[in-house]
Amino acid sequence: MSQEAIPQQISDKPEMYFEHPRTEMLDFLPAKAKTFLDVGCGAGTFGKQVKDKYDCEYWGIELDPEAAEIARTRLDNVKVGGAPDSLYDLPDGHFDCIIFNDVLEHLVDPYEVLRFIKSKLSPVGVITASIPNVRHFETMWKLVVKKQWRYEDAGILDRTHLRFFTHSSILEMFDEQDYDIEVIEGINKSTSRFERLCNLMTLGWLSDTLYLQYAVRARPRR
Repeated sequence: MSQEAIPQQISDKPEMYFEHPRTEMLDFLPAKAKTFLDVGCGAGTFGKQVKDKYDCEYWGIELDPEAAEIARTRLDNVKVGGAPDSLYDLPDGHFDCIIFNDVLEHLVDPYEVLRFIKSKLSPVGVITASIPNVRHFETMWKLVVKKQWRYEDAGILDRTHLRFFTHSSILEMFDEQDYDIEVIEGINKSTSRFERLCNLMTLGWLSDTLYLQYAVRARPRR
């Protein structure tokens, strides 16, 4: 099964699924990047923000044709397709930053993609990624207390997710593919008083469960 094998599931997503601004990820981009590739760019909402902030060239790849058409009105170059199939004919050594905002978990083999995509990075290039945290409190509460593992239209248990990650498995994935992680930080922190209290009662042992995702910036090991 390749990423190209799930277009119907993707096309059934609500329209706003492809329009998330993901403003919180702007802080994790390298300040001097001039060329970007956004794998799973959606309708180009995030890319438009980057272009407004940077003087840059911004490419996107998107599996959903309708979202890709919208992205073409916002970005410099947009290809329709999935990963890894749409990555092979991209220019080598071209991109200062390749972005995976909640994309790696949708791939059959994200490890292969991370290995291969290094050839498309410039000498100063980095990967930035947002990766859902399967140890998020709500997901663990449903599993451990309610004994539920129910797939949904969006979120951590999105029915199109093929891989699941924790803080430690994210570190392992990048290390095994010969990347040095410059930043890994929890994002979209819970505001629930109950969840925060549970963390305090366990002396911080549940601190990782308060984050919906992890933001990562990683550089290939030279």
